[in-house]
Amino acid sequence: MNAPGNAAPPTWFWVVSVFALLWNVLGIVAFVGHQSMDPASLPPAEQDFYATIPAWVTAAFAIAVFSGTLGCVGLLLRKRWAYPVLVVSLLAIVAQISHSKFFSNGIDVFGPTGLVLPALTLTIGLALVWFTRLAMARHWL
Repeated sequence: MNAPGNAAPPTWFWVVSVFALLWNVLGIVAFVGHQSMDPASLPPAEQDFYATIPAWVTAAFAIAVFSGTLGCVGLLLRKRWAYPVLVVSLLAIVAQISHSKFFSNGIDVFGPTGLVLPALTLTIGLALVWFTRLAMARHWL
Protein backbone atom coordinates (compact mmCIF):
# COMPACT_ATOMS: atom_id res chain seq x y z
CA MET A 1 0.00 0.00 0.00
CA ASN A 2 1.29 3.45 -0.90
CA ALA A 3 1.65 6.19 1.68
CA PRO A 4 -0.75 9.13 1.23
CA GLY A 5 0.25 11.30 -1.67
CA ASN A 6 2.66 8.75 -3.16
CA ALA A 7 0.48 7.31 -5.91
CA ALA A 8 0.67 9.19 -9.18
CA PRO A 9 -2.75 10.56 -10.12
CA PRO A 10 -4.07 9.88 -13.61
CA THR A 11 -4.36 12.65 -16.18
CA TRP A 12 -8.10 12.99 -15.58
CA PHE A 13 -7.39 13.96 -11.94
CA TRP A 14 -5.48 17.00 -13.19
CA VAL A 15 -8.13 17.84 -15.77
CA VAL A 16 -10.93 17.70 -13.19
CA SER A 17 -8.88 19.69 -10.68
CA VAL A 18 -8.07 22.45 -13.18
CA PHE A 19 -11.69 22.71 -14.32
CA ALA A 20 -12.82 22.81 -10.69
CA LEU A 21 -10.35 25.62 -10.00
CA LEU A 22 -11.61 27.55 -13.02
CA TRP A 23 -15.23 27.05 -11.87
CA ASN A 24 -14.37 28.47 -8.46
CA VAL A 25 -12.44 31.39 -9.94
CA LEU A 26 -15.60 32.16 -11.94
CA GLY A 27 -17.41 32.09 -8.59
CA ILE A 28 -15.03 34.73 -7.27
CA VAL A 29 -15.70 36.84 -10.37
CA ALA A 30 -19.46 36.46 -9.75
CA PHE A 31 -19.02 37.42 -6.09
CA VAL A 32 -17.04 40.54 -6.99
CA GLY A 33 -19.66 41.35 -9.64
CA HIS A 34 -22.46 41.06 -7.09
CA GLN A 35 -20.62 43.30 -4.67
CA SER A 36 -19.89 45.96 -7.25
CA MET A 37 -23.15 45.98 -9.23
CA ASP A 38 -25.54 48.91 -9.15
CA PRO A 39 -28.89 47.52 -7.97
CA ALA A 40 -30.64 50.46 -9.65
CA SER A 41 -29.88 48.81 -13.00
CA LEU A 42 -32.05 45.79 -12.07
CA PRO A 43 -35.81 45.34 -12.43
CA PRO A 44 -37.73 46.47 -9.30
CA ALA A 45 -38.40 42.96 -7.97
CA GLU A 46 -34.69 42.10 -8.19
CA GLN A 47 -33.76 45.42 -6.55
CA ASP A 48 -35.98 44.52 -3.59
CA PHE A 49 -34.53 41.00 -3.45
CA TYR A 50 -30.91 42.20 -3.39
CA ALA A 51 -31.69 45.00 -0.93
CA THR A 52 -32.91 42.48 1.63
CA ILE A 53 -30.08 39.94 1.42
CA PRO A 54 -28.74 39.46 4.97
CA ALA A 55 -25.04 39.83 5.67
CA TRP A 56 -24.75 36.14 6.54
CA VAL A 57 -25.80 35.19 3.00
CA THR A 58 -23.14 37.46 1.51
CA ALA A 59 -20.62 35.93 3.92
CA ALA A 60 -21.72 32.42 2.89
CA PHE A 61 -21.24 33.37 -0.77
CA ALA A 62 -17.72 34.64 -0.03
CA ILE A 63 -16.84 31.59 2.05
CA ALA A 64 -18.19 29.24 -0.64
CA VAL A 65 -16.15 30.70 -3.51
CA PHE A 66 -12.94 31.52 -1.68
CA SER A 67 -12.76 28.22 0.22
CA GLY A 68 -13.73 26.37 -2.95
CA THR A 69 -10.87 28.04 -4.80
CA LEU A 70 -8.43 27.30 -1.98
CA GLY A 71 -9.61 23.68 -1.86
CA CYS A 72 -9.00 23.30 -5.59
CA VAL A 73 -5.50 24.74 -5.17
CA GLY A 74 -5.04 22.08 -2.48
CA LEU A 75 -6.12 19.42 -4.97
CA LEU A 76 -3.57 20.65 -7.49
CA LEU A 77 -0.90 20.63 -4.77
CA ARG A 78 -2.07 17.13 -3.78
CA LYS A 79 -2.77 18.15 -0.19
CA ARG A 80 -5.19 16.31 2.07
CA TRP A 81 -6.32 19.58 3.66
CA ALA A 82 -8.27 20.18 0.43
CA TYR A 83 -11.01 17.90 1.77
CA PRO A 84 -12.07 19.89 4.87
CA VAL A 85 -11.73 23.15 2.94
CA LEU A 86 -14.06 21.84 0.21
CA VAL A 87 -16.50 20.61 2.87
CA VAL A 88 -16.61 24.16 4.27
CA SER A 89 -17.28 25.43 0.75
CA LEU A 90 -20.13 22.93 0.33
CA LEU A 91 -21.70 23.93 3.65
CA ALA A 92 -21.51 27.59 2.63
CA ILE A 93 -23.15 26.75 -0.71
CA VAL A 94 -26.02 25.07 1.15
CA ALA A 95 -26.40 28.10 3.45
CA GLN A 96 -26.41 30.54 0.56
CA ILE A 97 -28.90 28.55 -1.51
CA SER A 98 -31.18 27.97 1.46
CA HIS A 99 -31.75 31.70 1.83
CA SER A 100 -32.83 32.40 -1.73
CA LYS A 101 -34.86 29.21 -2.09
CA PHE A 102 -36.48 28.82 1.35
CA PHE A 103 -36.21 32.05 3.35
CA SER A 104 -36.92 34.68 0.71
CA ASN A 105 -38.95 35.17 -2.44
CA GLY A 106 -36.11 34.11 -4.75
CA ILE A 107 -38.25 31.66 -6.71
CA ASP A 108 -40.95 34.30 -7.23
CA VAL A 109 -38.38 36.85 -8.41
CA PHE A 110 -36.25 34.64 -10.66
CA GLY A 111 -38.73 31.90 -11.56
CA PRO A 112 -37.87 28.23 -12.13
CA THR A 113 -34.81 29.14 -14.20
CA GLY A 114 -33.40 30.72 -11.05
CA LEU A 115 -32.95 27.18 -9.73
CA VAL A 116 -30.56 26.09 -12.48
CA LEU A 117 -27.35 27.79 -11.34
CA PRO A 118 -27.87 26.99 -7.63
CA ALA A 119 -28.58 23.33 -8.51
CA LEU A 120 -25.47 23.19 -10.69
CA THR A 121 -23.39 24.84 -7.97
CA LEU A 122 -24.63 22.40 -5.33
CA THR A 123 -24.00 19.44 -7.65
CA ILE A 124 -20.45 20.58 -8.37
CA GLY A 125 -19.82 21.21 -4.66
CA LEU A 126 -20.99 17.70 -3.80
CA ALA A 127 -18.96 16.23 -6.66
CA LEU A 128 -15.81 18.02 -5.49
CA VAL A 129 -16.17 16.65 -1.96
CA TRP A 130 -16.71 13.15 -3.38
CA PHE A 131 -13.80 13.57 -5.83
CA THR A 132 -11.48 14.66 -3.02
CA ARG A 133 -12.47 11.64 -0.92
CA LEU A 134 -11.75 9.41 -3.92
CA ALA A 135 -8.36 11.06 -4.41
CA MET A 136 -7.52 10.48 -0.75
CA ALA A 137 -8.64 6.83 -0.93
CA ARG A 138 -6.45 6.29 -3.98
CA HIS A 139 -3.52 8.03 -2.27
CA TRP A 140 -3.29 10.83 -4.80
CA LEU A 141 -3.40 13.33 -1.93
